[in-house]
Amino acid sequence: MSHRSGGLSRRRFLASTASALALAPLLLDGRRAEAAAPGRLRVAQYKGGDKLLLEAAGLADTPYPIDWAEFASGNLMVEAMNGGSLDLAYGSEIPPLFGFIKGARIRVVGVIKGDVNEQTVLVPKDSPIQSIAGLKGKRVGYVRATTTQYYLTRMLAEVGLSFADIEAINLSVPDGAAAFRTGQLDAWAIYGYSVPLAQTSVGARVLKRANGYLSGNYLFFASPEAIADPQRHAAIADFFARLQKAFAWRQANPERYATALAAEIGVPIEAVLALLRNESQVRRLVPVDDAAIRSQQDVADTFLEAGVIERPVDVRPLWDRSFAAALGG
Repeated sequence: MSHRSGGLSRRRFLASTASALALAPLLLDGRRAEAAAPGRLRVAQYKGGDKLLLEAAGLADTPYPIDWAEFASGNLMVEAMNGGSLDLAYGSEIPPLFGFIKGARIRVVGVIKGDVNEQTVLVPKDSPIQSIAGLKGKRVGYVRATTTQYYLTRMLAEVGLSFADIEAINLSVPDGAAAFRTGQLDAWAIYGYSVPLAQTSVGARVLKRANGYLSGNYLFFASPEAIADPQRHAAIADFFARLQKAFAWRQANPERYATALAAEIGVPIEAVLALLRNESQVRRLVPVDDAAIRSQQDVADTFLEAGVIERPVDVRPLWDRSFAAALGG
């Protein structure tokens, strides 16, 4: 499958984002020695992620130190964990799958049941494109090895198209935001806080949401070393218990949560509240189960059929059930 770059040169974006993207690995490399400290956790998050939530819910007073590192996508978290720089991270089903195929040292240890309505294909506010079929021949930004590649694959197939029928441009989240903002993309498959940012900054319009194409499973994954270390294992179990309480607090206090998140990510409170009101399901953290494993297997099988991966993959060895008791399983 060919992912063409067309007239859009990534060099223009790399110059502005390379230094920022380099900061996280450098910072994490400096923390490698600290990983041996009893119970210390090196945890990845997205902008406005779990650190903010735990603080807002009054649950951030952990008896073990947490070194937080911010990433723009789950595939970057997988790379950092495989390099020995992270103990715990989460993303959709897709980054751990691609990491597993490449032999990354990660294991899935928990499942967040979350929203899929924030995963969207956006177009400029004055775009004539009215459906996925209208993307044929158009410049479409996405993030390889993430949900965007998966739901875009499925949406295109539904109307008889594939990535070969569009000008698919693999861009990091910051690169994609810059390209969309400056009119160099006809559409952008993206997720998370980037959606309200694009809507409020340039009036982006939702072409199609990913509800019905994604499972809503977001996977916590950990390094085998952290799982095997009794102190870090106990710290992760405690972290999960706090996060379960924090998710309940978030559900009960949407205005307070929206106020904190809006200030963190720089969008109007009403934009955050609109996302919360439109969530496809209540956010919660649950143990690994057979249904979650089958769901990721379906993703692998879909990518195999679409030619994205070259051989059948059995995802079961990727999963670890050792936190089932901690998660109420």
